[in-house]
Amino acid sequence: MAGSFSIPAAGMKDGHHVYEFEIDKKFFDLFEESEIREGNLVARVEAQKSPALADLNIRITGNVQVCCDRCLEMFYHPVDCENRLLVKFGLEMDDSDPEIITIPRDEFELDLRQYFYEFIHLALPIQRIHPENDKDESTCNPVMIQKLREHLVKENIKTDPSWDELRKLMNDN
Repeated sequence: MAGSFSIPAAGMKDGHHVYEFEIDKKFFDLFEESEIREGNLVARVEAQKSPALADLNIRITGNVQVCCDRCLEMFYHPVDCENRLLVKFGLEMDDSDPEIITIPRDEFELDLRQYFYEFIHLALPIQRIHPENDKDESTCNPVMIQKLREHLVKENIKTDPSWDELRKLMNDN
């Protein structure tokens, strides 16, 4: 399975090359800790190879299934990201720089699996909620939204009276 997300390294001829990879449930099953379990994506890798390095432009498009932070139901979120990765050819492996990796000159292939995984996760927003419909209404599970409203705590916030005088001064200016 390791070779299915790999491109040739030592055998790649100088010039422009294009590779495409399908990313689906089997891909995410390779990562035990992944919060994404399903997806339907395509990774297109355009490589510009020269004697000293390969410049990879990686574009990933499609959808992944994520959990809604509001109603906890799964939904498909679009992914469209483009990343650049420089691959230098040297004596030994060095991936300490996230944008430039060095691989041995005699390395047969470069496995892009981990990079695809990271690029997909980084393309997702921090807060993942169902999109709104055409009427600007939430498409979250209405039963869960109603339960959230029922458990919403409303507090009567009392202010310290000593701050009231300061607020008056700010409002006067």
